Amino acid sequence: MLSHNRTNLKRCLILKKGIKILYYISVVISALVGVWHFFVPWMFQWYDYLPMQYENLIVGIDYTNYCFSLLLFGLSTMLIVLGKRALAINREIIYFYFFLTVVWIFRACLASFIEPWPLQPIPAAAIGQLIASDILAVMMIIVSASFIKELRRK
Repeated sequence: MLSHNRTNLKRCLILKKGIKILYYISVVISALVGVWHFFVPWMFQWYDYLPMQYENLIVGIDYTNYCFSLLLFGLSTMLIVLGKRALAINREIIYFYFFLTVVWIFRACLASFIEPWPLQPIPAAAIGQLIASDILAVMMIIVSASFIKELRRK
């Protein structure tokens, strides 16, 4: 009986450590995507595809991209800083993680089912982004499911 309890305890500790690793990997990647997104318009020459007479459209695209980048980076950084509290099952912090999870699920579904990335001009980049967003969404779903399970216990 004692050996069985020790085995369960070891298994539980390994699972918690795995969730902790997935949590930090997911929020760090999310923060890096937020920083990267600030530079996407120049890296992929977004403006080369738009006629310059549509200056209001370009400004709107820039504002949307900057706001998205800042929110993604800010929320992810906040979750990195507050990671110990989230992993200690602080309900309020976990809600922010749930929101970020929903954002990535939406991104993965959008790219996978509704409007996949165009393969031009760089097919490998488009496919890489699709796979990465799907993997990140799955990782975040696993962590969120673990949080939900822990919240129900409390």
